[in-house]
Amino acid sequence: MDWQGQKLVEQIMQIMLLVFAVTAFVAGYVLGSFQMMVLVYAGGVTLTGLITIPNWPFFNRHPLNWLDPSEAEKHPKPQVTVISKKKGSKK
Repeated sequence: MDWQGQKLVEQIMQIMLLVFAVTAFVAGYVLGSFQMMVLVYAGGVTLTGLITIPNWPFFNRHPLNWLDPSEAEKHPKPQVTVISKKKGSKK
């Protein structure tokens, strides 16, 4: 799953959970049943998980092109230089 796919999955998950939470509350309120509210929300969470957890090809539309290992050896890593600052001596 690429970065745009992760962002899309996050948005889909948030929207679906919100919709199912509101739907479950309304259904539970209208029917006067706490059990129905929990069942509707549990079904929504399950459906949301089935849609968002697997790595569907739909979420991998912009794959990253990684550097080939043989090509990576030709370009060495940049060296990190540490510059230490000397504090002025106290007299």
